[in-house]
Formats: sequence, C-alpha cells, structure tokens
Amino acid sequence: MDATLIVIDNETELARARALVERLMKSDKPGDVARLEAQARLIAAYEERKWPRRTPSPAAIIHYLMDQHGVTRAQLIPILGTASRVSEVLRGRKGLSMAMVQRLRARFRVPAELLLPPVQKGPTRRSKVRATV
Repeated sequence: MDATLIVIDNETELARARALVERLMKSDKPGDVARLEAQARLIAAYEERKWPRRTPSPAAIIHYLMDQHGVTRAQLIPILGTASRVSEVLRGRKGLSMAMVQRLRARFRVPAELLLPPVQKGPTRRSKVRATV
C-alpha cells in the first residue's frame, strides 16, 4: 500500500479513513502498522473534535451507581440527609456537600472526584479594591 494518510475534515473523509484502517489491519508489514496507528490517531482526533465527550452530572452518576448496586432512594436518606434532599440531588437541583460526597464515596467505593461537579472554566473577574480615604 502507499504511504499516504487521510486528513479528515468531513464525514466522507472519515468514511475513507475508516476503510483504510480496515485494510491496514490485515497487513503485517511494519510500514502499514505504523500507518495504521497514525491514521487511527487522526480518526480519534477528528471524532473528539466533532463529538466531544461530556462529563456526566453527579446526579446521573448517582443514578447509575444506584442501579448497579441495587440501592433505592430510601437507602440514600442516611447518606444524603432527608427524603426531600435525596429527591433534589437526584433531580440535579441541589449539589452535593463534601460530607455527602464522602459518604457516597464510602458507600459505593468510588473516587470522590467522580462525584464532584466538573470545574467550570470561564473568565476570571478581578475584584475592585477601593481605597478608603
């Protein structure tokens, strides 16, 4: 096979690049293996740019953990505080306190970072300091 790679800027080129990867996977030649790796990285970069990953909300993660561990809303009351707080947290209306994060971490044996909301990067505001005269 030739030594060209497909730079991906649209869906047509993505389809061509995937077909090329399929063909390269059948080859054992060192040049083709290197080309396969490079083309796969180009595909991954395009897909990440086109469809960026979104971090799930803490509420979605708790729902998932409840499902996986067979935990009911009632069983979350000792962890989150009250029935209304459980409802608010699971609806995403209330955030988790650090104490709640620690109790959830201990109950489900997951890292605390998983339950913390993603850090919002935005413009920083400098506070104005007023001089008193």
